[in-house]
This record gives sequence, structure tokens and C-alpha cells, in this order.
Amino acid sequence: MSPNNDKETPILPWDHFSNWVHAICVVTFDLELGQAMEMIYPADRELTERERTNICYLAFPDSNSGLMGNVQFHFRIRQCPQSMNAHTRPAIHTYNSNCPTSIQIEDGYLYGYVYFRQVKDRTLRRGYFQKSVVLLSQLPLVSLFTAVLELVAPEYFETGEASLEAACHHLDQWPPPTPATTLNLPLLGTLIQVRIPSRQDKPGASSLTPPSPTHTMSGPPSVLIPTPHETEAFRVLAPVLPHLNLLWELVITAEPLVVMALSPTTAANTVQTLVSLIAPLRFSGDYRPFFTIHDSEFREYTTRTSAPPNVILGVTNPFFAKTLQHWPHIIRIGDNNTGSPSTQKHKLKKASALKTVEQKPGVYTKYRPHLQADKGLVKRLLKGVQTGRPVEVQSALLRRHLLELTQSFMIPLERYVASLMPLQKNISPYKAIPSLRPFNPDEFLGTLEQHGPHLTSGIRGDWEGLYRRFFRSINFSAWFNARYQEVSDKLAELHLQAVCDADLGGWVCSRSEVEVVDMVLRLRSKLPRAASLPPSHPARDKLTQHLHTLFMALPEDLRAVLHAS
Repeated sequence: MSPNNDKETPILPWDHFSNWVHAICVVTFDLELGQAMEMIYPADRELTERERTNICYLAFPDSNSGLMGNVQFHFRIRQCPQSMNAHTRPAIHTYNSNCPTSIQIEDGYLYGYVYFRQVKDRTLRRGYFQKSVVLLSQLPLVSLFTAVLELVAPEYFETGEASLEAACHHLDQWPPPTPATTLNLPLLGTLIQVRIPSRQDKPGASSLTPPSPTHTMSGPPSVLIPTPHETEAFRVLAPVLPHLNLLWELVITAEPLVVMALSPTTAANTVQTLVSLIAPLRFSGDYRPFFTIHDSEFREYTTRTSAPPNVILGVTNPFFAKTLQHWPHIIRIGDNNTGSPSTQKHKLKKASALKTVEQKPGVYTKYRPHLQADKGLVKRLLKGVQTGRPVEVQSALLRRHLLELTQSFMIPLERYVASLMPLQKNISPYKAIPSLRPFNPDEFLGTLEQHGPHLTSGIRGDWEGLYRRFFRSINFSAWFNARYQEVSDKLAELHLQAVCDADLGGWVCSRSEVEVVDMVLRLRSKLPRAASLPPSHPARDKLTQHLHTLFMALPEDLRAVLHAS
């Protein structure tokens, strides 16, 4: 992503709003049309017909569970190319540059945060009031927008459209979503305090402290959201806790996975939690926290003519039990998801067993984990349940374990990629920028005995086999491409510095015209990079001086040719 370079563009209406939210929609159930979009705010927000249709179906629970009252969940959809912005907003570029890669905005996707209400109403022909408020955003800040809707939706159901308009105007006053900054976000008489994590943060830490009692008494009521991107990991994963390492392996190798649950809340939170298992590594496959049979990509994901795609789906409709029974990995969550692990109910079963016992909770897979399960962690967490340890503390323990596991896996890879970078002494201003040595899987695996995960993790198993599987996954290719780009940018920066420090005045005296012209062309190719540096950066003037020196050393006819080219 690159920002829109037009720095003189004036701030337009809804600019601040758009840094956080794309639009807020109201979806109702029409007796003749089914789900229908009743309104969209602000009214100028464009959605294609396909996007509207997907949002309408995803705004309602897709099951026969008879959910009554209020239900919150979220979904993720692919945007149509014509509705995507041509330029990245400066605030979004800043967000992506500073937040952890695992929660970066991804071009082409929108999140929908849903507050659905179903209550009996005899005045309606259908007998029920069924309506959803849907907040659309590019930001994957699940806890934050869940809290936002807890304020906005009930107010809308109580007082109508005017409250929605007021909420949007409050959102338009919010500062940009800047990582590493404590943000105070006023909304409908409540102050939301949030801190988006920064990639410079110590992993697993949160520096957001509760407001002082005196501030709370004198000001508006406060809502504190220390981790706006996270779900309550322990509560969500409790039913499948004994299979934690297995699930981590499936996610890090981007295996096709489907979560079958009775409610969209459970399905969506489970998928979102699974995706975060490998943080700080970014999950680069597709994922749909809530997916319905009406989705425009339904056929793409349910066809049996090709292997299932690298996607994690969350579903509730019983129809999926038959449609997706050919998928290699299936998690079925039972109805007693109360936050206490139930090792008896959620057992590991072969994938083929799903055909005969479709209703039994469990993890259905033929996958054999490469690593041994950490039974000590499960024991600590079960003891925490018995002693009444708070869910937040249980979740922190769980996430710390997963973070350490991912770091143990990735540190040897980071170290090996660093070794592929040429030494600084080999960066010459008179030669082209040196490139990285190619990634050699066998060479990397040969380093494991001396620098492998066993140095930082107590977990034993076939690490080499897991790495080989990881190398075939989209997570590896996305990670490596990003690291390759970072290292290439660093090399270009070092080379630019070497060129600026070089004595080209002395060098040009003993060079042929061909060599001088070649150097001129090389320096010209660096001008765009230098132009992107701050105006005060010495490289900008130095390059211009070098080019002038080289030009003056060439005959007049060659200068004219170079000026014209």
C-alpha cells in the first residue's frame, strides 16, 4: 500500500469517519423480498449489487436455531473491484506501516460487524421483529467494533434513524486509528478508550491502564478496550483445548478448515481466534468468520471437483455438514460452550467419521501432528478453571503459549534469511545493488541442529517435517516475499548511502565514457527513492551534485543525448 501523495487535498465531509468505518447499514426482513437493505449511512456510500446481496444474507443467522433477543457476530467479504478505492488514505497507510502485520488492513476485503435483534411482535404479519445493524469497516478490530455496536444498535432500535445519524457524526470526530497511541473515542455519551498495538510493542503486552476513578466520576462513562483486535481466546478455544497444538499446525500451514457451530457468534469468534493462533505471523489464506449457503462464493468453496481452497470457514447451517464433509479438517463445536474445557465431548476423530456421526462435537481430521501436545499447558488452564482464575488471565496464558510457539518456529527462519543478505563491505557504489542469495530449504534445515526451535521451546517432535509442510503453504510464500522486500529495500538504502559517500569526482577521472554514462543511468534510477525521503535528507542534494559532476565530465554531444532521454 502506498499513500495518496496529494498532500494538499482538503479534508472532506466524512473523511475522519472513513478512516474507521465504510458505512453503517440496516438490514430488515421483508415478508416478500426476504432480507433487504433498509438504509445505508452515509447515503453516498457505494456498494455493488453483489456486495449488498452478500451483506443482507450475512446480516442474519443462517440456521434454524431460533435465536431470540440480541445476537452479535461478524463476517468478512471480498469487495468487488469497482467499489475499491484507487488510493490508500494517508491514515490507513500510517496504520498499516505501524501496526503488527497480523492485523494489517488487506486490500479488497470488508468486515461486517452485526447486531441482530429478533423478538416476538404480534403487530407484524410474520410475528417477529427481525432486524440487523451492520457496521462495515476495513479494520479487523473485532472487540472494538463489537463494543461500538453495543452502544449504537440498541439506541437505534429504541429511538430510530436520528440516533444512527448522531453516532456517525461522532465517528466523524474520531482521531485517525494510530497504533501505539491511547485514543479517546466519544460515542453517544460514552468514552471508548482504546490502544491499537504497534509492531514495536513487546509481544503480549498491553500498556492501556484503566482511567482513574476521579476521571470516571467527573466525565462520561468509559469503556476500556485494551486489545481491540482480539477475542477471548480461552473462552472460545475451551471446547477444543486438548487439540491446541494440532490446530496451531493446521493454521500455520494454511490447511482448509471449517468450523461448524450452532450460533454465528461461536462460529465467527472461533474462526477469528484460529486465525490469530499464529500471531505475530500473518495468516495469509482467506477466512470467513461467518459463511452462508447464499454467499456468492458458495460454489467455489463447496465444489468436489478440486481440492478445498486455503480458507477457514465458520458456518451454522446444518446443510454444510453434507456439503463440506469432503473437507480434510472439520471442527464441530457443541452447544455447551460455556468457557470450561470438555475433553470428553470434543474428541479427535477421523475425518470420515463425520458422515455417520454428524451431530457429535469434536475435531474431525486425518492429520497427524508433527509436534507433541503440551499437556502441561492444558493442566494449568484446567486448574485455573477449578480455582476460578479470571477468563482474561486464562486467555493471556493461552496467547503467551501460542506466541512463544510461533516465535520458536519463526526465529530460525528469520536468522537464516538474515544470513542470505550480502555483507555491507560487499556493497560498492560502483557496482549494481547486490541481491539476496536464494532461499534453500535443505540448507535451512541443515541449520536446525545448531539453531533450531528446541533452543527456545520445550515442545518435542518432527520440527523438520513441519517446516517442509510450511514451505508449501501460502503463509510461507507471503512471509518470505514480505521479508525479501524488506531486505531488498534495506540493501537499496545502504547502496544509496554508499553512492552518496563515494568520491565520484576522483572516480570519473580514470573511467571511459561508457562507464560514466552507465553510472549516470544508475544514479538517475535512484532519484525516485531519494525523492521519497524527507526534504532535509542529505541524499537528495548529494545525488544531484554527483549527477552534475558526471555530466561535466562527458562531451557536450553525449550530455545533449542524456538530457533528451
